[in-house]
Amino acid sequence: MNRIRLTLLGLALALPTALPASADVLLVDSLSASASISTPASGVNMPQVRQQFGNPLTEHPSVSVSGGPLQPPITRWDYAGFSVFFEHDRVVHSVTHRAAGN
Repeated sequence: MNRIRLTLLGLALALPTALPASADVLLVDSLSASASISTPASGVNMPQVRQQFGNPLTEHPSVSVSGGPLQPPITRWDYAGFSVFFEHDRVVHSVTHRAAGN
């Protein structure tokens, strides 16, 4: 019985080394290019964004399923190089655009 356990243990330890190894590769975009773009901070209101960055190239209409407190209106403004997302009139997130071809 002991001999069978040792044999099974040996096989269990040797088997993974006999199989080919593989790994996933995660490619992450470089942030150095987007780090130079200034974007609005979270919590800033719409008039402050307009004052600091000017008028957006595109103002998308607000989107809300019901308009209730659990689904507030979300608005997106697009600028050259970044977009700003608002909840009601406050910035919740700013994202930089990828360079063309990426």
